[in-house]
Amino acid sequence: MPNTASAKKYLRQSQARRLRNRQQRSALRTKIKQFRALLATSPSREDADKSMSGVAKAIDQAAASNLIHANTAARTKSRLSALKKKSCG
Repeated sequence: MPNTASAKKYLRQSQARRLRNRQQRSALRTKIKQFRALLATSPSREDADKSMSGVAKAIDQAAASNLIHANTAARTKSRLSALKKKSCG
C-alpha cells in the first residue's frame, strides 16, 4: 500500500486509467467482432465498406491514444481488409 500522499494519488490515477483503458479496449474489440460477424453473413459491398471505415477509424483512434501499438493497429486493419476482400469479392 502507498504511504505518501503523492503515492496514494498516483494509485488512484492508475486505477482510473486502468478502468478507462479496459473499457476502451473492450469497446474496440467488440467493434472488431461485430465487423467479423457482419462479414460472416456475406453482406453487400457497400455495407462492408461502410462498416470497415468505422472500424478502421476506431482502430486508428486507439493507436493514436496509445491504447494499442501502432503496428498492432496496422496489422489488424490489414487483416480485416483482407477478410473483407475475400468475403465481398
